[in-house]
Amino acid sequence: MKKLCHFISEYVGLLVLAAALLALAFPSALQQVPPTVINYLLGVVMFGMGLTLNLHDFKIVFSHPKDVAIGCMAQFTVMPLLAWLLSRLFALPEALALGVVLVGCCPGGTASNVITYLAKGHLALSVGMTGVSTLLAPLLTPLLTWALAGKSIHVDVASMFLSILWVVILPIIAGLVAKWLWPKATAKVTDYLPATSALAIAFIVAIVISASAHKLLAGGLLIVVVVVLHNVCGLALGYLIGRLLRMDESKKRAVSIEVGMQNSGLATSLATIHFAAYPLATIPGALFSVWHNLSGALVAYLPLQTHPLPLPVREGSI
Repeated sequence: MKKLCHFISEYVGLLVLAAALLALAFPSALQQVPPTVINYLLGVVMFGMGLTLNLHDFKIVFSHPKDVAIGCMAQFTVMPLLAWLLSRLFALPEALALGVVLVGCCPGGTASNVITYLAKGHLALSVGMTGVSTLLAPLLTPLLTWALAGKSIHVDVASMFLSILWVVILPIIAGLVAKWLWPKATAKVTDYLPATSALAIAFIVAIVISASAHKLLAGGLLIVVVVVLHNVCGLALGYLIGRLLRMDESKKRAVSIEVGMQNSGLATSLATIHFAAYPLATIPGALFSVWHNLSGALVAYLPLQTHPLPLPVREGSI
């Protein structure tokens, strides 16, 4: 079972891609699944994150606060502004533009920690940035979404704040409490958590893609291009910020990956809860989940010699 779970977590990008393709091919299979299931699945992912965290993971927040602050500032400036700019540049329809902005305004995703590890980046810094950006998300994600999309669409900041508390923060706290109360039991399930999270994300993607499969097939290429550019530009700009601030190579990789990889499951959940009148707003988050897992795998494994662009690298491979 552990070997199977390791296989699933190692090839999560392909798993999520397969889920998206199957949802496109057989959309009716999941169209009856209530959208609220997405929130429970994201809660499972966040609970798993809580089970894997400990106080030592946040030691870097206090020992190197400047690096964490730089990463979080980049997270909540580069990606939201890129989202807004790309939406305007490509003249996206209102609902899709909202979805792209939601992705850009979300904190870093847990997948960034795995990719940072594979790329031999500064893992402690990555975990610290993910943790801090997640704690800031209840406040910053609604405010940034309102600032960038609120002129054309009503954004209920207070309601989004509460949603992020319920769907993200409380499950993480529950995971931390469970680990504290039952350390031996949680240690036994730790090996299965990455695979569980991978399956939950794949299911979220499949549900969203199924709901809008016909519209995606009719004209989804534009939003795919925007999602790819959003992620790739985030990776490149994150690395560039680290270089300009003279960070060492491992930190530059960590900041690059943390900035470029978003908690797109949260974006999908928020779109489902708060913007039901704009069903296409869930699409960018689902597509981002597919693409950033694939690009993350490339960033972690491609040989350095083939990378003319300043993306995060590891010794001999990415």
